[in-house]
Order: sequence, then C-alpha cells, then structure tokens
Amino acid sequence: MCDKLVFDLSQEVEGSPSVFVKKDWLNILDNQNSNYNSNQSVIDTSQLSNSNKFMSYREAYLSVPMLLTIATTDLATAGAFAPATALTSADYAIGLKNWFGQMIHSLTLDYNGTTIIQQTPWCNMWNGFKLMTSLSWDDVKTQGATIGFYPDAPTTWTFDGTAAGGIHGQGVCNNTNFMVNDDLTVFNNYRQESGNEGFLARQRYINYDPDGIAGVNINGAGSTTFASLLTGNTSSQVWKSFISTKVDGVNAVSQGVFSISIRATIYLKHLHSFFSMCPLLKGAYMKMTLNLNNTSTNFTTTDAAGVVQTINLQSTQNAVGGVCPFMISSAFRDNGSTTALASSRYTADISVGSRCLNPTIASTVPEGQVGSSIYLYVPSYTFNPVFEQSYLSSPIKSIKYTDIYQYQVLNIPGGSGQVNNLITNGIANIKSILVLPFYSTGAGIANTGLPLGMPVYQSPFDPAGCCATSPLTGLTNFNVVVSGQNAIYNTQRYTFEEFNNQFYGVNAVNGGMTDGLTSGLIDRLGWDMEQSFYYLDLSRMLPVEESVPKSIQLVGQNISEKAVDLFVFIEYGVSVDIDALTGVRT
Repeated sequence: MCDKLVFDLSQEVEGSPSVFVKKDWLNILDNQNSNYNSNQSVIDTSQLSNSNKFMSYREAYLSVPMLLTIATTDLATAGAFAPATALTSADYAIGLKNWFGQMIHSLTLDYNGTTIIQQTPWCNMWNGFKLMTSLSWDDVKTQGATIGFYPDAPTTWTFDGTAAGGIHGQGVCNNTNFMVNDDLTVFNNYRQESGNEGFLARQRYINYDPDGIAGVNINGAGSTTFASLLTGNTSSQVWKSFISTKVDGVNAVSQGVFSISIRATIYLKHLHSFFSMCPLLKGAYMKMTLNLNNTSTNFTTTDAAGVVQTINLQSTQNAVGGVCPFMISSAFRDNGSTTALASSRYTADISVGSRCLNPTIASTVPEGQVGSSIYLYVPSYTFNPVFEQSYLSSPIKSIKYTDIYQYQVLNIPGGSGQVNNLITNGIANIKSILVLPFYSTGAGIANTGLPLGMPVYQSPFDPAGCCATSPLTGLTNFNVVVSGQNAIYNTQRYTFEEFNNQFYGVNAVNGGMTDGLTSGLIDRLGWDMEQSFYYLDLSRMLPVEESVPKSIQLVGQNISEKAVDLFVFIEYGVSVDIDALTGVRT
C-alpha cells in the first residue's frame, strides 16, 4: 500500500484547472418579520431562484437566534434568585440538550408548488439518531460548538420517582455538571470539569460571560476578566452567543432574570436527506415551513441555608407537542443549580427570535442581543464555462433521497408486556425501521417520575428524545414482519444480538468494517444504558420489489420493569427529477 502511494504521488501534476471561478455566500431572511409567536418559520427562496447562479443546498444552513431564560415568578421570594451576584451565579444553571436542531419539531418542503417533504412530527428524534451514528468524535471536536452537539454521558443518569422532586429533579435526571475545586462563587471561567460531560460541553458552547475570569493562576485567583477582552456589547455586535442578562431579584419589587442569547447554526443536510442529496441547481424555488419547539417549564425549589434541596417540576408547555430542548442543572453538591436557584418559583423558557414568548415573564425579560430573525445561508457558484458545459450535458438530475413515516405504540406493560402491532398497511421502497423506547406517560407518575400526563421527552432533566432514549429499556423476542415475512431470520432475544448484528456500523464509514477508519458515537455500554436505538436495515430487496407497497408489523416483548412507549420511524426511498439549469421538476 505504501509503495503504491509513493508511486502515485510521484506522478501527480500540480495546477489542476478550477471547476468554479467564484463562490459567494448569499443569505435571505425568513418571512416572519421577527415574530415567532405562531411557533413557525416560513422561508422561500424566490430571491435565490432569480439570481441566475447555481445554488448548493447541500452546504446551506439556517442561522437561528434563540433566547434561553430563567426568571422568578413569585415576587415574595424573588430575592432568592440573584444571578448577577458571583456567589449565586446561574451561569451553569441551564443549558441546551444535544444539537441545536432539536428546536425544529417538523418541516415541510414545497418545490415549485409541489410538496416533496411531508410533515412528520418528532423528526428531530430521527435526525438525532442519524447524527449519533454518522458523526465521529473528531466531528464533535470540530463541529460540535457550531451545531450545539456533544452526546450526553450515558452512565451519569439517576432516577427520582418522588412526586415532590429531588435534588436532581424528577424522573430520569442526567443533568449533573460538577464544578472544579468546589468553587461556585465565580461566573463562567470554562474550568468546570465533570458530571455529564456532554451537558457541560454544550453549556460552554453558549454561556460566554463577559464578567467571567479569563484565566486562573495556581492559587485560584483570577488573572484578568473577559470584560477587558470581549464585552457584552462587542459580543452582541458579532452575534456571539453569550449571557446577555443577569438581574438580581428583589423581594416584592422585581423579578430575578437570567438570559443567554444564542445564535445557532443548523445545517439543512442534518434536517433532511433531500438537502444532502441535492445537486447544484439554478432557478429552483423552494418554500420551507418549520414548526418550532418553543418551550416553557414551571418549577419550584426548596433550599436550606441557600443550598437547593429539591427541584419540583410543575408543568411544561410546548404548543406543537415536541421535545423540551433545554435542561436545568442538578442541585446536587457543586452542580450548576446548587446555590443559583434558592427557594422560589421559576419559569424557564426557550424562544426562537430575540423576545421571550412566555406571557408570564415576557414583560420582564430584556430582548436577546444576537439578532431577531432566522437567516438561510446558501453558497452560490459560478462555473468555469468548460465545466459548466460538461455539467449541463445531462441537465436532468435525479435526486434520490429518503423520507420518514412515524408511528407510536403506547403503554406496553413492564415485565412481560407483548408487542404485536401493525405499523403500516403498505409503504413502497422501505429502507429501514427505527424504534425508540421511552418510559410510558400513560402508566402514571410512578412510571416516569414526572407530573401526570407529561412525556419524558418534555422533562428539563432528561435528555430522552434528544439523541437519547429512556435508560435500561430492553426488548426481547424482537422482530419486524414485512409483508408476512420475518426480517430477522432468528427472532432476536438478546441485547448483544441487536447491537452486534443490526445496530453496529449503521451510517458509519464503511459500515464499521474497517478498523482504524470508522464513525459513530454509540458504543455497547451507551447502547445498553441510555442510547437503546433498535434499528433494522430493510433495504435489501430486488429492484423490481422497490415499487411494491409492503406492510410492516412490529413484534416483541418489553422486559423492562417500566411500561414503555415505542416511537417507530420507517424510512422509505423517494426520487424526483429536476432540470439543473431551470430548476423545473420534470
């Protein structure tokens, strides 16, 4: 191998001709005029389709402003929340769940007036699975801060089933972010070290504090402050995510408020496979409609001598019924909420745009400081004429992509609950099936640990639904029946069979078959504990079968002690033909 490479390199000639003579990044605003009260964003590309340039939607991304807020809602105890005081800093009291794209509950895409991407709820769950199985740890290092992505540690969770709440919260809690040197009397200095490292890393992506300490010397004293290097006003000018509001509450006078202004990047290729398969197009008119997970939670805390003892979740509000995209930190010793959230009543909220959309606290929360509207950024290319002629010699481009169908199997009893459900009567060109188990909402408070009727994916303590499942959820005697035939030759009984035979290598480089060159972020321990994605490749079939609709039936047995709900996603192939020169669908 090495000798062949040396020989090939010796024959290389520098100065290969340029395919393109120019690349420009164009950006357009969405149609909402900075108003996201409808929990929706509509973007049309009419400005781009008239530019007479080739657009690369494969590289395009959304730039989304968000405002993440905690505020007291009880004036009588408002003084208990003092985020502007170093001793009770809230810099690590709240953060986002894995990946900025969790803000998008569903989307539709109209191409030249025809819908080519159907609206599917909870598409973020499917997209999170794809990222977890396709990215490598080097991708996390280089892209993580851009896309808000760092997997939660699958072994740092706990469960609290008490109705009054506990020191971590309620239900499944994976929200620890221990502080280094037991030092809570500082604003963010980027030196917190342990707990759920994924949650902690994602907080670091967004919680730059101009009042924080830039460096810590050997004695623990600050060397200088961020304020002398990059102020809040400067951060606002360059649209850098930062802590934009810290206001101490005053009992019976004013609410305490803490806000982080976030500028998030969400790549279109991570939202749907159509964009990752899209060729260079000229004159293409698209209209994209995004349904947004604007979410609020209400909770109370109790403390003793200023140290939080319990966090009790009251309710979660999400107009589209999607996930809660943020997490509140644990109050266990030396965590982000330990001294930050003393006894009071609070509302935590995330809103797209620059304004908090929760009516209870909106009037007291200052606007965000990193813009107010969603932008779509798309690169445009100008061909070298020689290569343009070659590209357009076959102008009709066939785009083969996949879409998803979503179904739920609810309230399967724990212990030995049977699964035998028809998922669909018939879908053509089926590619795969994905099953995500969550603790069942319908089984009551004892099953989830959350207020009655609240699904686990709406908990602000649990990463479920955001690149994770409920922990230790096991299925045995598992199979998928496709048009009357078992997809798994021997019904699957053991968890190692699912991981080794079906899951390992999904979406990875070379299917995980090449040691030293692979990708994917889920190992066997993580899969067993909190990343139990049951996946089956159904794409192996003769070409003549692809156009034949087939039924899907799910069978198995829930051996977890808790009742579970199964979220089922079926991936199927779709194809459209487009004229690359005119953008017309043929």
